[in-house]
Amino acid sequence: MKLEFGSCLGYRSTMKILGIDFTSRPSRRKPITCIDCILDDDALRTQSLEEWPNYDNFEAALAKPGPWIAGIDFPFGQARRFVETIGWPPSWAAYVRHAGQLGRTGFRAALDGYKENRIAGDKEHRRATDKAAGSISPQKLYGVPVGLMFFEGAPRLLASGVTIPHLHEGDPQRIAIEAYPGVLVRHFIGRRSYKNDTRKKQTTDQHEARLNLLQALREEAPRRYGFGIIAPDDLCDDPGADHLDALLCAVQAAWAWRQRDDRFGAPETVDRLEGWIADPHLSVSELPRRQLPFRPEVVMDHTGTISGKVVAND
Repeated sequence: MKLEFGSCLGYRSTMKILGIDFTSRPSRRKPITCIDCILDDDALRTQSLEEWPNYDNFEAALAKPGPWIAGIDFPFGQARRFVETIGWPPSWAAYVRHAGQLGRTGFRAALDGYKENRIAGDKEHRRATDKAAGSISPQKLYGVPVGLMFFEGAPRLLASGVTIPHLHEGDPQRIAIEAYPGVLVRHFIGRRSYKNDTRKKQTTDQHEARLNLLQALREEAPRRYGFGIIAPDDLCDDPGADHLDALLCAVQAAWAWRQRDDRFGAPETVDRLEGWIADPHLSVSELPRRQLPFRPEVVMDHTGTISGKVVAND
């Protein structure tokens, strides 16, 4: 399916921006969602939206000639502690290639086996960027299976030959950055649930939360990201929020593009085995922990519900 939002031709300085809401098992019911935008001097403007029921469309999009930059919502890497402890190859490209060669069943077995004899609290590790963003471990196979999203997504990124800042040098005209909509959601609407894939659990309050989120984004994006957002309200009509999440991925990709001369917005200390989520609020993580004004201890689940808290540092 493809929806057109209107033409954005004629701007002086533009960049093609893609926002991709990923899934570990795409289907017609739960497709990969891609929003196509244009970033000009003043605003990020939506052009069209596509839903991809299989990985063929995703791979084809990655292969299209640039210039473009895509923000994609899945963990591009694993935690250094996990990679080194399990004994996988010591570079991003090598361990991603190794993970892909295991096959889906073998990958699951490797992650399950790793956890089997480890003590509670030391079974699944988070990257530095996960801790900063409040996202779950990229080893997670159940509930929100971001581990399987890594397994399906990262090898395809590697095979496509795109450039991934800090992780892989590929075609400089095709760039992929890791996005995480949860960072924006928490900032704009806090703990409110804004989506659910289960029809019986979809509510009018969630629809209102999506509208509030989009409106807050429009109002605050110029200050927070440095450009305006021009996007239709009907992005909020999708109860699973895949359409809206794709827009949030595009926002983070557009911001990263604006920061391309400054490590695409990542801190100097970015771990080149793990990668980094692109968002201005995560750059504060470059500071020593004792200097942070807060300590994030929150995690978002697949319904968009926040658990945990934000604790002030003394």
